[in-house]
Amino acid sequence: MKENKTQTDPLPSWREGPTKESILHFVEGVTTEGGVDSVPPLERIAVFDNDGTLWSEKPFYFQLAFALDRVKVLAAQHPEWQEQQPFKAALEDDLAGVLGGGLKAIIDFLVATHGGNTTDEFEHIVSDWITSAQHPDTGRLYTEMVYQPMLELLDFLRANGFRTYIVSGGGIEFMRAWVERVYSIPPEQVIGSSIETKFEMRASGPVLVRIPQVDFVDDNVGKPVGIHKFIGRRPLLAFGNSDGDQQMLQWTASGAGLRLMGLVHHTDAEREWAYDRDSLVGRLDRALDEARDKGWTVVDMKRDWRVVYPE
Repeated sequence: MKENKTQTDPLPSWREGPTKESILHFVEGVTTEGGVDSVPPLERIAVFDNDGTLWSEKPFYFQLAFALDRVKVLAAQHPEWQEQQPFKAALEDDLAGVLGGGLKAIIDFLVATHGGNTTDEFEHIVSDWITSAQHPDTGRLYTEMVYQPMLELLDFLRANGFRTYIVSGGGIEFMRAWVERVYSIPPEQVIGSSIETKFEMRASGPVLVRIPQVDFVDDNVGKPVGIHKFIGRRPLLAFGNSDGDQQMLQWTASGAGLRLMGLVHHTDAEREWAYDRDSLVGRLDRALDEARDKGWTVVDMKRDWRVVYPE
């Protein structure tokens, strides 16, 4: 007996072909009672990267857009930023200057613009920003640049007893402010990078204060570590789009039984962007080679998706 199957196409935005078939075959296999690959619902864990996997990430990560806006709001409190990089570049709208300092400079930039407030205050700041901020190229709200096919995949998995998690290099509290509304993923099922947090008792009551110091970076080798630390089960399915997701897919693939490892390959310059090996954002090189060598599922956006964004 099969559990909770739909009689209509559960993935209408996916074109027919081997990519869609690999997903349907996997879900059929692990959810068919008595089947050789059947897995109990409690063990049905699916993990997804966010940037470039569930929503777009060009011309730069959307959280960086939030940080660029924040640095302008906070500039009056930090006159030293007028001459200190990468803050000076941000205040001059020099994106190349912000990115030119490398990963460490970007992390320092994000930490400095994300700390110094309580968790409740930060959630309100992010919520206010995400409801009105628009992408510089498309004019869409950032939350309108989620991928319709991936929304369908999330729904399909949950309808078949999966718990869906986000495992992203993005900030955990930045994502938690809006992902439940957009992806139907509750905040406790979001794993991401974080800064230090401490408890304080104030006149108004207890608060959690965000300290501008790095606590955990959930990228590359940090992703399987975060999965083990916060989920405690190896996933059956993992989806990413870049080399930063490679270790998460390797960790998923190393488990016993039927597994699905997927990569979203950005090949559609007309409807979104086309990039992979030479991209500064969402670089897909080593992971793409491994996926092809090992037969992982590679989603060709141009070929496999009927639509990209919700219409």
